[in-house]
Amino acid sequence: MAEISAQLVKQLRELTGAGFNECRNALAESNGDLEKAAEHLRKKGAATAAKKSGRAANDGIIQTYTHHNGRMGVMVEVNSETDFVARNEQFRQFAKDLTLHIANAAPRYLRREDIPAEVIEKERQIQLERTLAEGKSEAVAAKIVEGRMNKWYEEMVLMEQPWFFDDSKKVADVLTDLIAEIKENIVVRRFARFALGEDGAAETSQ
Repeated sequence: MAEISAQLVKQLRELTGAGFNECRNALAESNGDLEKAAEHLRKKGAATAAKKSGRAANDGIIQTYTHHNGRMGVMVEVNSETDFVARNEQFRQFAKDLTLHIANAAPRYLRREDIPAEVIEKERQIQLERTLAEGKSEAVAAKIVEGRMNKWYEEMVLMEQPWFFDDSKKVADVLTDLIAEIKENIVVRRFARFALGEDGAAETSQ
């Protein structure tokens, strides 16, 4: 078995944000392979989040952000199961960071399933016409359109956007990691983004 050094544990902690013991155990199980250990922790975090997803989250915080010039504002509701977690610094930091992400990335929907069917169909038709106009055959165009639609979802849907502070993760991944670490269900319930002269976006789920 490979020797698990403190430096290696530190690297994994910086990479994943997981606790010391969790990182040490993951490295031991993966025989000191940093990438395998990180993947193990991601899967474990996703499994933990899935188990807790059905639990009621009726506490939490409403976090706001106003741009320095007063021309843009964001409001987001993030729910937790208990008021204890609602006061947790990590939880509150996530809510603050989320408002900054929304201010910068300007999502219009919380999740993919919140987008009206007619909006999706209209975008799909636009992408199909664009692809065919590029001279692609219909068979090839279908695959290209699917890829472009996924890119569109990344732009439109909060949970699918690359995280503003680390674009190697999506917002949903950051939330999953937080649930795994805090060990309580956490739900981004709704958000609103207002910018002078633009249409606002407020989408609700759950």
